[in-house]
Amino acid sequence: MAFSTKSNNWRRVVRYAPLILWVGVIFFASSTAGSMNHTSRFIRPFLEWIFPNTPAEMITIYHGYIRKAAHFVEYAILAFLASRAFWTSSRSFVQKYWQIFAFAFAAAVASFDEYNQSFNAQRTGTVYDVMIDCAGAAFMVAALSIWFYFARTGSKQP
Repeated sequence: MAFSTKSNNWRRVVRYAPLILWVGVIFFASSTAGSMNHTSRFIRPFLEWIFPNTPAEMITIYHGYIRKAAHFVEYAILAFLASRAFWTSSRSFVQKYWQIFAFAFAAAVASFDEYNQSFNAQRTGTVYDVMIDCAGAAFMVAALSIWFYFARTGSKQP
């Protein structure tokens, strides 16, 4: 009995620890350390190296696009980790509706993250960033759902 409890606890840690760690990464990135001023220290020189004759204004626009793409990717990763945690849950209801739980979790983190950023003078919290975050999460949940569908049916992917 004690072994079973330890085993269940270990499974729970393996299931949720990466998810919790990634939420920590997201909140660190939403701090002052992730502001445009700070990320421009390494992104801007890289962009200037790739596009040496590009005007500074255009480099700033490219930098903005990279930052928005990072929103999409970081929440796609969050949705993957949430999906992994929920489809392996010990609760059958959570397993059955893992897509809803994963997306809702990512949307809640995105909303709270942007709300938190609105209190930081070097950051801005916007509903547009929440929409980009949710798009990344929705993309990942949809991709995983399609992958599971084809894996379960044994069908060839189109």
